[in-house]
Amino acid sequence: MVATTAFVLGFVVVALSVLFVAMRGGAKTTRDSAHPESPAARRFTSSGIALACALFGIAIPAVILIGNNTARSDNGPGGVKLSDAQKSGRQLFAHNCATCHTLKGANATGRVGPNLDQLRPPKSLVLNAIKVGRAQGQGQMPAQLITGGDAQDVASFIAAVAGR
Repeated sequence: MVATTAFVLGFVVVALSVLFVAMRGGAKTTRDSAHPESPAARRFTSSGIALACALFGIAIPAVILIGNNTARSDNGPGGVKLSDAQKSGRQLFAHNCATCHTLKGANATGRVGPNLDQLRPPKSLVLNAIKVGRAQGQGQMPAQLITGGDAQDVASFIAAVAGR
């Protein structure tokens, strides 16, 4: 929200500047008044230009970076708060499953396996698919790609974010 406001305000300032230049008599009049004769006036003009460049080049990006804190990485789609196990499951899913499955919560757009956002499988179904594969291990998804606690983490993550 802050970044959007800063961005819009920057363009409002630019638009008002263009409007005032046009109202003062156009570019020639503005150019003549922007080239002062005294060294102090030239320093003042140069300082104003440097300040404007710093504002648009440093201050606005800094505000945007501050607004985009890393706390959002704890959230899945729709603002679902992920546990540490589910965050681990998201990374494991991205590494092992994302090439085949589509799941918005992991930014996965696989085309081979089912779309998990549409399927919205419960944790038990995901655990079964991981354990035995699909088509009893004879299908495209082999059995036991992930085992133990990692399988639990992936299943918990999928159950938490699928379809949201």
